[in-house]
Amino acid sequence: MQRRRKRHTLRNTIILIILLLLVGGAAYGMSRYRNVKNSVNSSFKASGLTKERDVNKQLNDKKPVSILLLGTDTGALGRNYRGRTDSMMIITLNPSTNKTTITSVPRDTAVSIPSYTKEAPSKINAAYAWGQSKTTIKTVQQMLNVPIDFYALVNMGGMKKVIDKVGGVDITPTLSFKYSGYTFKKGQKTHMDGKKALAYSRMRYDDPKGDYGRQTRQRSVLTALVHQSGSISTLLNQSFIDSISAQTQTDLTFDDLTKLAKNYRSATKTTKETHLQGTGKELNDQSMEVMKKSELQRVTNFIRNGLGLSYKKTGTIATFTDTSKSSSSSTSQTNSTSSSSDSYGYGY
Repeated sequence: MQRRRKRHTLRNTIILIILLLLVGGAAYGMSRYRNVKNSVNSSFKASGLTKERDVNKQLNDKKPVSILLLGTDTGALGRNYRGRTDSMMIITLNPSTNKTTITSVPRDTAVSIPSYTKEAPSKINAAYAWGQSKTTIKTVQQMLNVPIDFYALVNMGGMKKVIDKVGGVDITPTLSFKYSGYTFKKGQKTHMDGKKALAYSRMRYDDPKGDYGRQTRQRSVLTALVHQSGSISTLLNQSFIDSISAQTQTDLTFDDLTKLAKNYRSATKTTKETHLQGTGKELNDQSMEVMKKSELQRVTNFIRNGLGLSYKKTGTIATFTDTSKSSSSSTSQTNSTSSSSDSYGYGY
């Protein structure tokens, strides 16, 4: 489903938190500027994948760019292993049209992950666990036939420390539930420390909207963090800046982010948001989300339009079904169940 929002949804991502810090840091002298630059550059890590287009030219010419935002659960709630991506969003920034698009991809989307085709079909969130950002970017590009210019990986577990640094966040739960020893009540504004906010954003199985509902809660936590961290005193706190950088990994350099902050802020004037909607199915003894080819094409069109690119057929590696009963409407926010007679394949 596509919908306009008066509030700038880009603020729901860690990217804008970094941009906010860059703008604020640069305004308070060269010493502060250098400290922020060093902190941000410490989070730089190239994906190792050759980019599909000249991203430096895109930025220098103020052309539309895309960023793949990934959220991992590494270190969350006691975890200390290299995790799968729990959330995935493709962001496009178009300063010419003053528009931003955000596309959420369900973590359980069924695909044939490049270099791991023997495991197919697999959940798309396995791409990062198996091949880090390089394989994840390659998977998204081949699944939707869209270029990914940059990526940013956010450690959602580590965000606990960041939230605590700003003194917690205020959240109004959209539903009532209990999780990880906490009780959340719908409509009751609650001040949450990092651990409680993380628990709120992680619950999945008791949400009637499943993973789609969890994605909404994750965005609300990030939004609250941006609002809480927007004060001058917070921006001037070097330990807060260091905390942000420590929980982020990206192939955006400080200079890249500076160009975004200077030339792309107008892109947030209008934001459109959508998600890839599938149908839950048991494949390879796992519950996965299977897509209709028409739904994959819709999302491909949505992203390419955001980048000002011409039409192309959607990618070739997603597991898909074309029976009319097998997929819920692309405007639905919930999963649906199809009959056992559905047939599946890849879009080769």
